[in-house]
Amino acid sequence: LAIPMDFAAAADVIVEGHRRQIDVGTVNGHAFFNVASIGLSSELAQKLDPEIKKKFGRLGYAVAALRILAGAKRFRAKITEKGCSTHVGTYQIAIGNGRLYGGGNVVEEKATIDDGNLDLYSLEMRNLWKLALMLRAFRSGTHGAWEEVRTAKCVEFDIETRRPMPINTDGEIVTATPAHFQVLPRAISVLTPSDGPSPMRHFPLYHS
Repeated sequence: LAIPMDFAAAADVIVEGHRRQIDVGTVNGHAFFNVASIGLSSELAQKLDPEIKKKFGRLGYAVAALRILAGAKRFRAKITEKGCSTHVGTYQIAIGNGRLYGGGNVVEEKATIDDGNLDLYSLEMRNLWKLALMLRAFRSGTHGAWEEVRTAKCVEFDIETRRPMPINTDGEIVTATPAHFQVLPRAISVLTPSDGPSPMRHFPLYHS
């Protein structure tokens, strides 16, 4: 949204009064603004000690992530959209409403928080350590170009797993599978800089 981190500059945004309508993602009725995930990120959210995160910051986060990656296993899931189902073996399914998440990673290179879509990706590689080769792609939002990463752009869909799995939304565990995801286009109005990101753009549904 390009809202400044500086307090005085952020106050100027409020005074200016420029408004922008943005989308809200929902999963089982719970709202999220950035990203919801099943798998690795959810496990990390559950196992990362808040005190360690507070004390060591990104270093503590990285250490916890490496521990989880070392013991990670793929899980089976069924993704259903418009009556069509796809069965996948995956380490993580992430669903983005906005563009950025996880300290600067990009959900999808053309995504915006007002494009009326949710962007899904599923990590389906056999060797999870291949993620190391994909780091640059995740920073730019081009990870969908890798054959091991399934992507989809949609407005409503369901995810089922063999057993209930926790779902992390914007850093908090709020619900579990089976899950119904939906985007609420232009659901709320927020104050943003008048020269902020470009307005709504529409992209066709696609799968890979």
